[in-house]
Amino acid sequence: MAKMKTMDGNNATAYIAYALSDTAAIYPITPSSVMGEVMDEMAAKGCKNLMGQTVTVREMQSEAGAAGAVHGMLAAGSLTSTYTASQGLLLMIPNMYKIAGELLPGVFHVSARALASHALSIFGDHQDVMACRQTGFAFLCSSSVQECMDMALVAHLSALDASVPFCHFFDGFRTSHEVQKIETIDYEDIRKLVPWDKVEEFRANAMNPEHPHIRGTAQNPDIYFQNREACNLYYDAVPGIVLENMKKVAAITGRKHRLFDYVGHPEADRVIISMGSSCEVIQETVNYLNERGQRVGLVKVHLFRPFSAEHLLQAIPATATTITVLDRTKEPGSLGEPLYQDVCTAFMEKGEAPTIVGGRYGLGSKDFTPGMAKAVFDNMLGLAPKNHFTVGIHDDVTNLSLDVEEEIDTVPAGTVQCKFFGLGADGTVGANKQAVKIIGDNTDMYAQAYFAYDSKKSGGFTVSHLRFGKSPIQSSYLITQADYIACHKAAYVTQYDILDGIKDGGTFVLNSNWSLEDMEKHLPASMKRTIARKHLKFFNVDAVAVAQEVGLGGRINMIMQTAFFKLANVIDFDKAVALLKESIKKTYGMKGDKIVNMNIAAVDKGMDALVEIKYPESWADATEGAEVCHCGDDDYIAGVVRPILAQRGDKLPVSAMEPAGIMPLGTAACEKRGVAINVPEWVADNCIQCCQCSFVCPHAAIRPVVANDEELAGAPESFVTVPAKGKELTGMKFRMQVYAEDCLGCGSCVEVCPTKPEKRALTMKPLDTQIDAQVANLAFAEANVSIKDDLMARDTVKGSQLQQPLHEFSGACAGCGETPYVKVLTQLFGERMLIANATGCSSIWGASSPTTPYTTNKDGFGPAWGNSLFEDAAEFGCGIGLGYKQRRGALALAVKEALATEGIDDELKASLQGWLDNMEDAEGSRKFGEEILDNLDSLSEANHALAHKLWDMGDLFTKKSVWIFGGDGWAYDIGYGGLDHVLASGDDINVLVMDTEVYSNTGGQASKSTPLGAIAQFAAAGKRIGKKDLGRMAMSYGYVYVASIAMGADKQQVLKAFREAEAYKGPSLIIAYAPCINQGIRKGMGKSQEEEKLAVQTGYWPLYRFNPELAKEGKNPFQLDYTKDPNGELQAFLAGETRFAALDKKDPEVSKQLKAELDKAYNERHALPVAQRLTPLGDSPYDIPRGVHVAFLIVDRNVQRHGKRIQVIQRVFQRHIHKVLHVVRLNAGRKRQLDRRACLDHRARVHALLNDVAAFIRVARAPVGDLKGQVRVLALVEIFKVLPHKLRHLHLLRPAEKVGEKVRIQEISDAEHSQHDADDPCRERDVRALFCRLARRGLRGRLLSLRDENSRWLLSLAARQRLRKIIGVVDKPLNVECVLIVGKIEDHVRVLAENFEVREHSRRRRVALGDIRRHGVHCDLLEALRDIGVQFARHDRLGVDVLNRDGNRGVAVEGRPASQHFVHHDAKRV
Repeated sequence: MAKMKTMDGNNATAYIAYALSDTAAIYPITPSSVMGEVMDEMAAKGCKNLMGQTVTVREMQSEAGAAGAVHGMLAAGSLTSTYTASQGLLLMIPNMYKIAGELLPGVFHVSARALASHALSIFGDHQDVMACRQTGFAFLCSSSVQECMDMALVAHLSALDASVPFCHFFDGFRTSHEVQKIETIDYEDIRKLVPWDKVEEFRANAMNPEHPHIRGTAQNPDIYFQNREACNLYYDAVPGIVLENMKKVAAITGRKHRLFDYVGHPEADRVIISMGSSCEVIQETVNYLNERGQRVGLVKVHLFRPFSAEHLLQAIPATATTITVLDRTKEPGSLGEPLYQDVCTAFMEKGEAPTIVGGRYGLGSKDFTPGMAKAVFDNMLGLAPKNHFTVGIHDDVTNLSLDVEEEIDTVPAGTVQCKFFGLGADGTVGANKQAVKIIGDNTDMYAQAYFAYDSKKSGGFTVSHLRFGKSPIQSSYLITQADYIACHKAAYVTQYDILDGIKDGGTFVLNSNWSLEDMEKHLPASMKRTIARKHLKFFNVDAVAVAQEVGLGGRINMIMQTAFFKLANVIDFDKAVALLKESIKKTYGMKGDKIVNMNIAAVDKGMDALVEIKYPESWADATEGAEVCHCGDDDYIAGVVRPILAQRGDKLPVSAMEPAGIMPLGTAACEKRGVAINVPEWVADNCIQCCQCSFVCPHAAIRPVVANDEELAGAPESFVTVPAKGKELTGMKFRMQVYAEDCLGCGSCVEVCPTKPEKRALTMKPLDTQIDAQVANLAFAEANVSIKDDLMARDTVKGSQLQQPLHEFSGACAGCGETPYVKVLTQLFGERMLIANATGCSSIWGASSPTTPYTTNKDGFGPAWGNSLFEDAAEFGCGIGLGYKQRRGALALAVKEALATEGIDDELKASLQGWLDNMEDAEGSRKFGEEILDNLDSLSEANHALAHKLWDMGDLFTKKSVWIFGGDGWAYDIGYGGLDHVLASGDDINVLVMDTEVYSNTGGQASKSTPLGAIAQFAAAGKRIGKKDLGRMAMSYGYVYVASIAMGADKQQVLKAFREAEAYKGPSLIIAYAPCINQGIRKGMGKSQEEEKLAVQTGYWPLYRFNPELAKEGKNPFQLDYTKDPNGELQAFLAGETRFAALDKKDPEVSKQLKAELDKAYNERHALPVAQRLTPLGDSPYDIPRGVHVAFLIVDRNVQRHGKRIQVIQRVFQRHIHKVLHVVRLNAGRKRQLDRRACLDHRARVHALLNDVAAFIRVARAPVGDLKGQVRVLALVEIFKVLPHKLRHLHLLRPAEKVGEKVRIQEISDAEHSQHDADDPCRERDVRALFCRLARRGLRGRLLSLRDENSRWLLSLAARQRLRKIIGVVDKPLNVECVLIVGKIEDHVRVLAENFEVREHSRRRRVALGDIRRHGVHCDLLEALRDIGVQFARHDRLGVDVLNRDGNRGVAVEGRPASQHFVHHDAKRV
């Protein structure tokens, strides 16, 4: 039995598709994704199709893959459908030819969308379906949400009857996302219409080895043509079959349709022929004009292919003298658009025709209104109607547009029209969808809703258009005359004309914390005049305060929805509240009772929060109020950007547009949206000037300012500064500047501040308490303080933040996990970056016209950004790189020619040669390139043409940094083939994958990056397969730089990875963990950095770098940057994200199982044999001689005192060992004495060493009980081959006690060593030496530097004895930073001194030794020390650890606090 339900076009279509599909292959693309989501959700719920089964829904890696799967499913005899649009449909074209050629009855449902040409548009027109009209598919069009259900059924039935595949299409967004109250068709009624004999015939013809056949053969010229014509009869029968099925559907619904539906005057003289949602608008206009005495009509096209001229001519009244054909597409260079040409051909073949003109309308979802339809009818009144016109735009270039003289009101009388201005992610859109469903499903009223968005993510601008009435609503256009307007963001009153079109006596609701007195100041004068002159009922509600009171933060939707039901009088208020609370339970039940209760509380409190504003009559003549001045705008900002931002872009003429769609940089800075609720306030006295807040800010809305005293002259009183910290900033003043108008208020900066919670350097304060002062402070800083970008190295956290971010104020969500990576990248390389961006979130927040967050530096240099498609970003970026390589090759030839030119001066020669030698080095190529350009005069005299050529090629001198940006949907799925090929090519190109683990841009669908057990769109029952390991796959090539990073866990590692990847002369791949709003982080997106840290600590996300350059040096290229064991909190981490937690509500048993599997998988990944984990695929990259042995020891870092054990296993390999590296240990207290770069180099050597040796060792652990400690390399054993009888005695290092003490080493026996331990009562206080003997297979080794954080040896005698047996039990937690390894130094190096003298102890943990040259240290030793990076305060002082590298004895000079210095030497042999 049919029921009235409120739904959109996508849902209506999917409802039918599910009934008549055995299988479905899907891939997300806006605006069709919802259909795939509905199919997957119904399958997850166990809904049955008409065959009594649950539909098998399979997500593929791309639309091309989905089309291939559809082809295979159909070939196997399975009724199949798919859902796509735009570029996705184009990717299916090859398979569409195949499916049609094999006469397979598949159905493609398409929410028709614009194609990416000069720019991408996600909005609706018919460009995509028109690009496929030649494939052999039949094309059937729906004009409304109700028709989506009806025509979808006709398409499925006709495909079976005709054995021809169908493409059922409708307008993207305007129909796919329009919510209407429609009549559903009962599945049992559908069952009666299905030609089951045709279903059996189709299945019988499937590929089957029981009755095999061959399909898809190759044919030669002798028969291909004939075979291509053999299908004609099938297509000839299609129109009749479709018409018959329309009649069958009408028999059960009462809704009659024809191939071409005519509506209007039976003797019309003017007729429009169109298809899609425009027909609804034109039909309203036809009724309006005919009621006023005109004779006009409309022909709605349903069956577009095969095009039946016979049925078209039957539909058009014989009285028609002029016909206009409207196309929602553009074919540049054609004689007319497709529908126009078909109509002209139909009349031409008939032999007589009325006047026929064609026009274009509505591209990219450009609104098509009754006024525009009237303009089209008016155009036909002329003696020579304009042909090939456009309507809805002002074309002042080719003058093709029709003038729209007036807008007419064609909405049925009694219809209530409402507009809601909201902020993306504040819940406005979701609330209005609920309101429409509550009213539509629970009253006899008709309801319609449509939602207009800008391109920004959460935090963007939304307008909800709702209509309610007693009559069916056909008004498929935006509301221009509203009864009710609600503004959910107070800042909008000065940015948009909120009250445009409100009716006299209408209702206006504002969300603000303003009193009437405040409104006098904050409301524009024009708004006051409108309120008073139209006698509006004006209400205010402080919805933010209510939402924060109940715990909803900025989610004000329930409060504003309650206000709507209370004021709009569409439905009884008490009934509305009861239904709203039921809707809350249904909508938010999966998110937990807490969320449900908070929303119900918001409804209850929202009832009493409304306050009616009794405004004065004087507002009718108001001249004073809020004003916004944009006096400094340039022509582009003033003429293009400002009108678009104010939602007046429809009024811009064609001449304002750049024909190729190119846009300048730096435009986002003009927006100043002011949409945050709270923004950070800097507390100067608490700031340690680490700049981490700036580092993680997703929108570059907080930055350090460094100024000198001269620059600070005249600063505002609120421009607080403190002395800058750091020797490079001596004499400077420092402050953190908040960009209050650009901040989105996520709070990430506050969360990462390393100061104590009670003394944070940043606190969140309401925007209105900060904006005045911070706007003034920012203006002063920008006008008076220069950017100090040359004082500190870029590759440190603080130094990077003193660089200007060339990515600022993007349209990304508050707390976005992606943009911080891009921002930092631009601070490192932005002035020479070329970016190829895959379509997705990063392309939308990166370049949504008219603004872009990418900007330029003081020299006008900045990232050059381009987007091709979703699937081809790697190839696009590769092409950019190759293009520049070729062009710079031509420059090199010109430079060589110039170098060979006689008569040029030596300075220019040196610069030319310097550039050739450094052309692949960023800094060198820039430096010498500038020198060449500065000294071209001498070349100009000798060869003017060549000098001119070099000058023209001046922008090629600096080496460019080519980057490819994309998300996991691109990198793991649709673009993986291209990405893999580009990485395999070996080209010098860099790839940044921002891994959100879902398709973020299309609404959160699962990708191959989505982890096991996560709920996502297309994985409604939880993803049942694990995540693809993209990094390991790329590492298998051996020559691709690969890094896995997470900013919240290790900022320095992020910088290292970026720096190393960019410097690597080959392909690099960086996979960055990027928390996303689609993951449902319960703590909020302000905790996104913390979420990254937790992901690493729990073992969910690994940190590593794989650098092939290390392999060239004979080192292991793999470096595991977070080596600790998972902290055992993975389940708590998962519970903190709705994508995992929601499955607990939906299916607790499955959730428990999948989470356990995920936990096990990640623990197994961490506990993989080291060799497998670090060199996962293929053989060792090292050339290692046979017969070399290695031993490896590990102990646990967090072993508990009672009963916790870890087994330490030594594995000896006969084949594999990497040569032992020479490493200098860095002590934490000594880092400040070292040059920063040297410090980083030393630390890198330590990590490299750990991984180099570990890569060939298998490590196993046998935990006992609840062992949560971490398996970690604490010490390495240097092994060298000696005979057992050559084993020497062990050595003891004794601590130095005081200044002046001379410390000598003594050789002792094992027994003496043991006795010393037994006699010493302070074994946990003193420094103890552990040189354990490994007498296995003739191996001898020494275990070095096993210390806790206080440099104390922490192994008891018993533990050391067990270590000798290769089994260790540690009875105290350890905290060891790194290791010391003794290697080998040249044999002729000698230390001639008998002893060293401790000269002094330093509070800075440094020991100063006497002049070592005075003691006779050979100069070769000093040189050797320099080789390994030892820093000398002076030549006669050693301030860092020194180890010589003899195989038998070691010298160590280490800085320690008082009583912990020790010196070890042997004068006989080093």
